[in-house]
Amino acid sequence: EEIQRETAYPDGKVEKVLKNGCHLVFFPNGTWKKVGSDGKTVTITFFNGDVKQVMPDQTVIYYYADAKTTHTTYSDGLEVLQFSNGQIEKHYPDGKKEITFPDQTIKNLFTDGQEESIFPDGTIVRIQRDGSKTIEFNNGQRELHTSQFKRREYPDGTVKTVYMNGQQETKYVSGRVRVKDKDGNIIMDTKL
Repeated sequence: EEIQRETAYPDGKVEKVLKNGCHLVFFPNGTWKKVGSDGKTVTITFFNGDVKQVMPDQTVIYYYADAKTTHTTYSDGLEVLQFSNGQIEKHYPDGKKEITFPDQTIKNLFTDGQEESIFPDGTIVRIQRDGSKTIEFNNGQRELHTSQFKRREYPDGTVKTVYMNGQQETKYVSGRVRVKDKDGNIIMDTKL
């Protein structure tokens, strides 16, 4: 681009105004700033390689050169971090966070302390504030983990519960109930 005007300042700063309306400011430490002809688009390239862009809609894009990470802040408050390994984090204004890992697992962290992970195979794990966990498998099975027991529910209606003392209880759709002690010995079986 053709230079319309160039000004050197005593502090070592140099400003160039281009014919297209852009302003370039070069600082002695190697940092430079470009203000677009619209006066609203600003790009600052820092001496360490970091780059900050401010867009006309006030979106701020900051690239951290050493970490190879981009942090974008939108005018509505949404922040998006993109890491060099492919991980993407979204931080919403209400405090919710969504993390997409390189393997495409998605983890949601809710403001009330709950968590949800969605795995590429379709398995969904939900963790409540009290620490209880629900796992929904892609084959229709479901597990519930609490401090008292682990329970697996099968698509045919069978429910198997293992209590913390090791006792197991299986309830079948037919109404049959089988209970085993911690060593696997049957202590009750209501065969119908």
